[in-house]
Amino acid sequence: MAANSEVDWQVPGHFRVYKDGHIERLVGTHFVQPTYDPIYQVSSKDLTINKETNVSARLYLPKQVENQPEKKFPVLVYYHGGGFCIESAFSSLYHNYLISLSSKANIIIVSVEYRLAPEHPLPAGYEDSWQALQWVVSESNDDAWLQNHADFGRVFVGGDSAGGNIAHHMVMKINGFSEGMKLVKGMVLVHPYFWGVERLECEIEKAGNESSKVLTVDAVDKMWPSVCPGTSGNDDDRINPFVEGAPSLAGLGCDKVMVCVGGKDLFKGRGRIYYEKLKSSGWNGMVEFVESHGEDHCFHLFNPGCDKALEMMKCLVDFFN
Repeated sequence: MAANSEVDWQVPGHFRVYKDGHIERLVGTHFVQPTYDPIYQVSSKDLTINKETNVSARLYLPKQVENQPEKKFPVLVYYHGGGFCIESAFSSLYHNYLISLSSKANIIIVSVEYRLAPEHPLPAGYEDSWQALQWVVSESNDDAWLQNHADFGRVFVGGDSAGGNIAHHMVMKINGFSEGMKLVKGMVLVHPYFWGVERLECEIEKAGNESSKVLTVDAVDKMWPSVCPGTSGNDDDRINPFVEGAPSLAGLGCDKVMVCVGGKDLFKGRGRIYYEKLKSSGWNGMVEFVESHGEDHCFHLFNPGCDKALEMMKCLVDFFN
C-alpha cells in the first residue's frame, strides 16, 4: 500500500489524517448559501475581511433587529469548532444552528471563516480569528448591518470545541491591544477544546469505557501536534491554559463568561477546571457553569431540538440579553 494512502490517525466519522500529512474531511463539507430564512426570519450574507488570506464571515441579522433602526442590539463574534481542521462558517451544521440562535436571542452574529490545518497550520487560525474580531469592533468597519444595528458596547465572543479555544485566546489578547479596541462584554465557551499531558480522572474513565461516542483519548492526544506542528506538545499553553507558566486567566478582557460542558464529553473536565480557575484567578467578572448531563461533545449542533439543547439555548439567550 502506498504511504500516502495509509491512515496515520483519525476521529471516526469526522476525518482521517494520512501518513503523508493530507486530511480527508468526512463532515463539514456541505456548504449552504446565505439567504433569508422565513421560518426564523433571519437574513444572512457573506463578506470578505481580508482578500489576501481569504478571511471571511457569514453575518446573521434577525428581522426584528432590522425593523427597529432606532435601537441597537448585541453582536456575537462566533468561531466554529472542528479541531482546527474541519467544518466551516458556511456549513449547513453551523448555518442552521446560528440562524436559530440569532433569531431567539435577537442578536447579530458574525460567524468567522478562518483557515484550517493542515493546509494552514496554527497559528494561521488564531491570526485570522483575531483579524476578524478587530474588524468587527473597529470604527473603520464599513458593514451597513453592523453600523446601523450593532451595540458595540455589547460585543460577545464565543465558540464551540476548537472555536471555544480560539474564543479564549482572542479575549485573553484584548488587554494587550486595548488601544482602539472596545472591551468585549462577554464570552461563551461551549464544550471548549483544552487538553494536557496529565490525564484527568474523567479522561481515564473515558479511555477505558469509551462512553463518549465522538472522541477518544488517543485521537485527541494526536490532534494538537497535527494541527500545530511547531508546538511543544499537549502542554503548550495554547491548548493547556492551566499549565505552569501560562498567562493568568485574570487577564481576560471581558465582563462575564459562560462555560458549557456535556456530561459525556471527553473535554468536560477541562471545561470545569477553566470555570474553577477563572473564579479563583482574581478576575473581576461573573462566570457561569452549565452542564448538560448525559450529553456528548457538541450534541446541540447534531440534535438541536432535544430537551437539553433547548435548555442550553435558553441559557445562551439569557446570557446575551
